[in-house]
Amino acid sequence: MTKLSRRDFLLSASAATFAVAASPSLAASSRQRVFIGSGTPDGILAYDWNPLDGELTPAGVAANLPHAAWIALSPDRKFLYAASEVDSYNGKPTGAAASFGIENGTLHPLSAQNSAGVGTCHVAVDQTGRVLISADYGGGSAASFSIAAGRLSPAVWTEHYAMHGPNADRQQSAHAHFASFSPDNRFAYINDLGGDVIHIYSLDASTAKLTPAGTYHARPGAGPRTLHFHINGHTAYSVNELDSTVDVLEWNKAEGSLKLVSRIELLPEGYKGPTRACDTVISRDGSFVYFANRDNDFLYSFKADRSTGALTPMGRSNCGGKTPRNFVLDPSERWMLVANQDSNIVSVFARDPKTGRLAEEGRSVAAPAPMRILFVEA
Repeated sequence: MTKLSRRDFLLSASAATFAVAASPSLAASSRQRVFIGSGTPDGILAYDWNPLDGELTPAGVAANLPHAAWIALSPDRKFLYAASEVDSYNGKPTGAAASFGIENGTLHPLSAQNSAGVGTCHVAVDQTGRVLISADYGGGSAASFSIAAGRLSPAVWTEHYAMHGPNADRQQSAHAHFASFSPDNRFAYINDLGGDVIHIYSLDASTAKLTPAGTYHARPGAGPRTLHFHINGHTAYSVNELDSTVDVLEWNKAEGSLKLVSRIELLPEGYKGPTRACDTVISRDGSFVYFANRDNDFLYSFKADRSTGALTPMGRSNCGGKTPRNFVLDPSERWMLVANQDSNIVSVFARDPKTGRLAEEGRSVAAPAPMRILFVEA
């Protein structure tokens, strides 16, 4: 890995590094497989992760799936699903959704299907492992697939959206960007960045069919990009890409609706340059929430009230590069990994699990156009 700076990183990691030096066999046995979705023809890359010292080591190409914009695991972690953000698949003007079996840290192709439109940028698996939803940025569309033994059926439901927002450069048409499921798996959500709306559906997990159940309308020009539910079971955070805000939402369990509770401004006061908010990470215990912002490129840490989901700012910190497309906590939650798309690196920052604070300086490893980081082990 290439070091960006040593001081803060090594202070946070010194004890773990000593443990590795004292017991090389322990370091080897603790290594975990990580897959990275890449916006290149190679598609899905393999890495080895050592949680003792935060070392990420390249391990080759895991699967040749062009422009793997997103990858996701089945609930039992036996299968991997991927979105191929292309403009043509199987001779049709769509992207693709693909599935792979996972065995001993390697991927084995199982199936691939046409999505509903071009530029498939996201896939999400429901909690039963029987439904996959894809979202197409370019096509402004979404599709659902039934899953059997990791294999995808042809699309059983599709939707092409027609709404658009006031931003002439980014919202001239619909842009479906993200799919998610409610905590009880009864509802599905599609964030439409181009239409300033989150589409809400009732989910039939036995058939993979979606039925319209309402909409949430964001502020005009906000561009809702992603939606993540807090572990308290009633709070959700919708990151708005175009105005770099976060809508803190109350989820209604009975009808699946979303209601605005508060809005968080991510940008420093007075900032006037280009900006695109991106993604969300929630700690396992729900005590901390992190957001990534691109163009001015930072991570923003918050303390979360686990009962209400209310957020208290802790501070902005370095993301390690340009355009943090995705970021994740490793399973130990002692490290934050950031996919800096335009720097072609994954940056690693030490994290204090008790305070939630991230080291300001970290180190990085080369990764061509990293789009998504996924740990195989929980």
